Amino acid sequence: MKNNRTDFAETASEIDLRGLRCPMPVLRTQKYLKTLRAGDRLAVLADDPLAAIDIANLCREEGHLLIESRSRGEETGFLIEVGKDS
Repeated sequence: MKNNRTDFAETASEIDLRGLRCPMPVLRTQKYLKTLRAGDRLAVLADDPLAAIDIANLCREEGHLLIESRSRGEETGFLIEVGKDS
């Protein structure tokens, strides 16, 4: 991912969390998801190796749908759809 975009075309919102280390990427993702409505989509870009595990767990525990997780080098992009009970 050479630029600041995650390349998820259907995204309503996007946050760039590169440079942050655990637990900050998942905490910021959680906080941002709380500002969205059910069905909204959020693209997240992170370069922390633990983000893939943490964000997947966050989605499962809070009822969000992790639509896609895409890695390129040290960066990972996530596309999340906000769950009904957010």
